[in-house]
Amino acid sequence: MKARKKPVEVEVWRNVKEADPRMPKWCVDAIEAAGDDGALFFNTLEGVMRADPGDWIIQGVAGEVYPCKAEIFEKTYELIS
Repeated sequence: MKARKKPVEVEVWRNVKEADPRMPKWCVDAIEAAGDDGALFFNTLEGVMRADPGDWIIQGVAGEVYPCKAEIFEKTYELIS
């Protein structure tokens, strides 16, 4: 048996090493801690996860927030705006 993910739109933000005032509120609100190396830490459904610079941060369909490595993001998602 096979299944395909339903096409859904999610909010995303790319982590950069420097603070960015354009970061959306949902992302700012989800940050638990920030590292000196530009990493951001998020409390996710699977525990605390790290988003390194270059990683994408995703707000899922139920409002959950989690990081995604760039190479996985590029294989799984398509930017639409």
